[in-house]
Amino acid sequence: MSVIQIILAIFLPPVAVAMGKGLTSAFWINLILTILFFIPGVIHAFYVLTK
Repeated sequence: MSVIQIILAIFLPPVAVAMGKGLTSAFWINLILTILFFIPGVIHAFYVLTK
């Protein structure tokens, strides 16, 4: 995980997931989590990027 991905995962989680994994189901799940509740979106982004 690069520094840019870490910063994006904190401020724009769906963008970080899209950069790391592409427009897969992980991106869409993260987008929904971020829209509904911001913190779960951040946690999911870190989970997806470190996996």
